Parts: sequence; structure tokens; C-alpha cells
Amino acid sequence: MSDVRKVPQRSLRLDLKDGVLHGELAVPEDAEGLVVFAHGSGSSRFSPRNQQVARFFNDLGLGTLLLDLLTEDEQDIDEATREFRFDIPLLARRLVTVVDWLHGDECLQELVVGLFGASTGAAAALICAAQRHELVAAVVSRGGRTDLAGDALEHVRAPSLLIVGGEDDVVLALNRESLMRL
Repeated sequence: MSDVRKVPQRSLRLDLKDGVLHGELAVPEDAEGLVVFAHGSGSSRFSPRNQQVARFFNDLGLGTLLLDLLTEDEQDIDEATREFRFDIPLLARRLVTVVDWLHGDECLQELVVGLFGASTGAAAALICAAQRHELVAAVVSRGGRTDLAGDALEHVRAPSLLIVGGEDDVVLALNRESLMRL
């Protein structure tokens, strides 16, 4: 029998100046850290892959926030036009706002925050880490377009792990270039 934790999960609604974001927050009892998932390229908090990774983190005693960085209307538009998934400044700005919110929440502010970015969400995570180096303890990029973080790469102080499939030659090359700038 495995030692699987029963972690309370709750839906989260964040009212921002430019829209409403939705997420799923799960924080095990005695958690010391929280991993914020920054999705990209058409993914959402309902992604089975990200939910599986979140459950793994929860089983390790880490909290997770599966977060949609686009509003529901923006997601609908993006599915048809791909207009928002490459709006890295928008994604990064929203992620910074979420990290600031976590830091200001009396129940969550003591948790060490890590960012888990996939695809274009990885660029947003790296920009956020550069802008909030005192609040972001680590960044993991899974198949991320880290190159889209641009000049922010030189300002990232958090330990960063870039994971790319060995057969993804294009993203692998882009991540190698980003690594040189980190």
C-alpha cells in the first residue's frame, strides 16, 4: 500500500484588474512549499499531465496551484486564433500578480514558492522569477520556450531546471541558448 496523502483541494478565483483567473489549489497539511503551474500553448488547469505531476508533488507534501493565466474569454479566442498564448508580457504580468497575491495571503505567505512552466508558460515563469527573485525559490521548465523570456534570463537568481525531450531538436537548441544566458 502506497503512502498517498488525501490533500484538500479547492477552486480558486482571482479577480484581477484585467480579468478573472481560475485555478485549483491543493495544500497538504504541514506543507512547506507551493508549486505554481504556469501553462502555455493551449493547456489549462485541467491538463491530465499537469494534474498527475501536481498529485506527485502533493504526495511529497508540497502544495500546488494549477492556474490558468488566461481568462475564459481569452482561452476561447486563443483556441481559434492562438492570439494570447504567445503574449508573454501578459502571461508574465499575471504570474507576478499571482505570486504577489500568494505572498500577501496570510495562510499561504510562509510557503516557499516554486514555478513549474510548460511551453510559453516557462517564459512567463522565468520573467516572474527575475522580477520577484525574493519570492520565487526555484523554476522548472518542461518543454518550455525559455527563449521567449528574453533579457529577463540574465536576472533570474532562482535555481532553474530546463527539461526538454531529446528528440525535440528545436526546443532543445533554444533551451541551450537560454541556459547560457541564465
